[in-house]
Amino acid sequence: MSERKVDPKLLEILVCPLTKGPLRYDEQAQELISDQAQLAYPIRDGIPIMLIDEARALDASPAGAGTGSES
Repeated sequence: MSERKVDPKLLEILVCPLTKGPLRYDEQAQELISDQAQLAYPIRDGIPIMLIDEARALDASPAGAGTGSES
């Protein structure tokens, strides 16, 4: 058990700090996703990092895959 699990009760009460909307838990990526804000908040050692500055924008592809918009 090197990776700590997030307390399910905590997940029920957390909201996006930007929109105050609901979050969904991506267990594989260890992120809390705000679909309204299009942000993914990281979870480190079982602790959600609910800082907007630490969040990853969902529209930014981590692999940098092109969409062909600059043809």
